[in-house]
Amino acid sequence: MQAAPEYQATTVQAAGLFPFTAGSGAPALGVPLGRHLLWGEHVALDPFAWMEAGLTTNRGVFVLGQPGTGKSAAAKRLTRGGMGFGITPLFLGDAKPDYSRVVQSAGGQVVRVGRGLDRVNPLDAGPLGTALQHLTGQAASTLRAEVRGRRLSAVLALASLVRSDEPITNGEEAVVGTALDLLTTRSSQEPTVPDVLRLLREAPDDLVSAAEVSTRTAYDVETRKLRQTLRTLCDGSLRGVFDGPTTTPLDLSAPAISVDISAVASAGDTLLAAAMLSTWSYGFAVIDAAAALADAGLAPRRRFVAVLDELWRALRGAPGLVDHADALTRVYRGRDVAHVMLTHSLDDLNALPTESDRAKARGFVDRCAITVLAGLPTRELDQVSRVVPLSAAETQLVASWSSPETWQAGGRHPGRGKYLIKTGQRIGIPVEMELVGDEPDLYETDHRQPGDHRAPR
Repeated sequence: MQAAPEYQATTVQAAGLFPFTAGSGAPALGVPLGRHLLWGEHVALDPFAWMEAGLTTNRGVFVLGQPGTGKSAAAKRLTRGGMGFGITPLFLGDAKPDYSRVVQSAGGQVVRVGRGLDRVNPLDAGPLGTALQHLTGQAASTLRAEVRGRRLSAVLALASLVRSDEPITNGEEAVVGTALDLLTTRSSQEPTVPDVLRLLREAPDDLVSAAEVSTRTAYDVETRKLRQTLRTLCDGSLRGVFDGPTTTPLDLSAPAISVDISAVASAGDTLLAAAMLSTWSYGFAVIDAAAALADAGLAPRRRFVAVLDELWRALRGAPGLVDHADALTRVYRGRDVAHVMLTHSLDDLNALPTESDRAKARGFVDRCAITVLAGLPTRELDQVSRVVPLSAAETQLVASWSSPETWQAGGRHPGRGKYLIKTGQRIGIPVEMELVGDEPDLYETDHRQPGDHRAPR
């Protein structure tokens, strides 16, 4: 039989011809993500629009799925579409890199970090320092305290990475904090890790007092381990990356920013984790600076979405890094910031050093109001259901996207571009995203086969 012609229209128009047309009621607020797998209607996803409409309680998005199912493609669609709504994407610590071409296509800024490339000073206040020059009174005091806290957290996180045998002590934290205070008082220049080490070697009276000792000899003994740790940051495997002033400051006015750390990805987990933590610290300073200037009426208010891909590769570097990451990323809870976290499996949590770290990392997932599930095996979905409630039908649907049904070579992954959107206790929304325009080329992370225009990665 000859196939009948097919027509597509809105439910308002089609109801006049076929009054039984019905949809799922999927939200159409924000960035178009794809079409409902069952009803074919348009589905949008936007953490800002959804929260403003009362659909969610925060702007966190957690994307989970096997390699090849289109996790990064979903993040690119959301962030690239968000730019059309005036949102600035920040891709902090792009390790593959997956996102730099998207940023370049939008006329944004791409910074490449690595030996012989751009250098990032983890203690650089960045745009926060510029904002401080325009603020006075309580606003300046609050921002100054935020800068100090970020610098201290950055030093402690890097020190924890290179010292694998024991954690940083409370006494060492007090000494580092006092050293940062002295460096800030002595000079208007941004302090660096070598500056901190040099001051520890000079041993001024304030540092001796901070170490809770009474003699220089006792101070040398008390801080020897700390000085060795900081020297490793300057002269060890991280040399040339985090041991001097920032070479390319992040542009607060750029429509999008990507910090490409792919050059250090092959140098081991320690350097990669250090690169991620440092770029997070510096990148979040951009967000804080924009908010501080807007609060003071010195700049228009801006909205940001921070994308953290391969999050767990940074957190597994040493015990306690989850605490430092949480301290750095607490800006997520701000009213003008959304964040997107991506990973392959919740099993990544098991690679974290301690049970305490694993429990805190699971809290990262639990605090995201929106969960996007791509193809996952049933075993993985059993773990997910402990955090995100899934019905038997939802579990079966997502599991059906996890592996090919046949042994035929050259077939595309059955889960490519298919997602289940979950938020709260609501029934999930199954969506299929089809790449359009320049997306097939721009979003591709692996070698794309000729003619494959529907294969988001």
